[in-house]
Amino acid sequence: MSFIEDLLRRLGFLPRSDALRFQLEQPYDELLQILAEAEQRPAEDVAADLLIGALNERHQAELNLAVWRTLSPREQQVAALICWNYTNREIAARLRLSPETVKTHARNLLSKYNLRSRAQLRQALSEWDFSAWEA
Repeated sequence: MSFIEDLLRRLGFLPRSDALRFQLEQPYDELLQILAEAEQRPAEDVAADLLIGALNERHQAELNLAVWRTLSPREQQVAALICWNYTNREIAARLRLSPETVKTHARNLLSKYNLRSRAQLRQALSEWDFSAWEA
């Protein structure tokens, strides 16, 4: 059992039978029924999966923000530019750093976020607005 499932169970959303105990407003209930029919699964199972998925996403977003707050201003700049798909050389030229320094910052960022690639960093922060960093 995952942490989220345990939490839901303790909050009363998931009793031992794993059936959810809440009611949705009409438009959401109709959408849930449409999804359940499309997936050929019980609406309760689809609702549980959606809720658990949303809680997991929220938890991950909070973790990402907590890591962001530990970054130095320079690491934040490098992260933003990585998310804008800049190369190390482009970041180095823009920030007036050596490419090796940028590479070190990028490596440290990936380590702090526990990721393996710049693509994973872009994915982890894909919902963030870095437009202020681009200007």
